[in-house]
Amino acid sequence: MKRLLLLNGPNLNLLGQREPETYGSQTLEDIVQLVTDTADELNYELTAFQSNHEGELIDQIQNAEGNVSGIIFNPAAYTHTSVAIRDAVSAISVPVIEVHISNVHNREEFRRHSMIAPVSAGQVIGFGIDGYRLAVLGIIKKIESEGR
Repeated sequence: MKRLLLLNGPNLNLLGQREPETYGSQTLEDIVQLVTDTADELNYELTAFQSNHEGELIDQIQNAEGNVSGIIFNPAAYTHTSVAIRDAVSAISVPVIEVHISNVHNREEFRRHSMIAPVSAGQVIGFGIDGYRLAVLGIIKKIESEGR
């Protein structure tokens, strides 16, 4: 069975209680379940990881090489600031789909720039947690079209 990695960055462990007007009332556990169910339907196994620490996310990205077929990644605030995460994504051959729950382009100016987007296979932005399902579908289509 092929494997996917779901990565979630800082403060996403607070979903459901943090700014529900922006991020909704669903939790990180709800997202993990949604992505797991979607991956299972398509015969993919999922590993999920969340961290508030940049280095731990980088370790997961680096360890993905040779171990997973694709990564679904919400880098959260690191999207806009982390050259180190960008470099980690750029250094691996595993395709990465960047996901954001809110429409970052309708928010503060600083949220409109992604360090990760130029080195990602694609982005899903502004569809709430349904964006994670779309990301699973997109990453699997990419994986299978490339014969990975």
